[in-house]
Amino acid sequence: GPRCPPGHPCRTRTISGNQSPMINSLKGNIKTNLAAHMDWIDLNHNLNTVVMSDNRCSRRQAMARAAGLAAGVTASVVASPAYAAETKEVLMGSDSGLLAFVPQKITVCAGDSVKWINNKSGPHNVVFDEEGIPAGVDQEKISMIDEQLGEEGESFVMKFATAGEYAYYCEPHRGAGMQGVLVVT
Repeated sequence: GPRCPPGHPCRTRTISGNQSPMINSLKGNIKTNLAAHMDWIDLNHNLNTVVMSDNRCSRRQAMARAAGLAAGVTASVVASPAYAAETKEVLMGSDSGLLAFVPQKITVCAGDSVKWINNKSGPHNVVFDEEGIPAGVDQEKISMIDEQLGEEGESFVMKFATAGEYAYYCEPHRGAGMQGVLVVT
């Protein structure tokens, strides 16, 4: 059988139906009106996803949704893609003044946003390579075609819903090799 640390009793938990032991424990310990109104089935599904999924984005979304449900947020709110969305940052120009995107490659989940921040050696912009983006994505809608960020601290934010690899560059510094890659999973 299981080994328990000295001085600690061993407890076995049984699964009732298709619910994890964690759900049974929560149901037994939450003594508020919240317990009566929780969507236990949805919470169980999200907790199982956190434990079982090999996909980082699925785990992150399930954990955010489970936390929301446990806090009393309605299932319809936590089901929206924006509930678990993040914004990742990319610097335009390194701290030492190199003409580079930092980091050069970034991975986000579908539904997340990327915020490019003019850091050094501007002006900069973000232009996506028409041949280096997923099919069906409008290159002009996601690029800064006719604009540039001239002042340090200025930023450009874009949300990405379509999975795939996106190649982009800074138009004024493309010849100097200022290019980046965004991977949306």
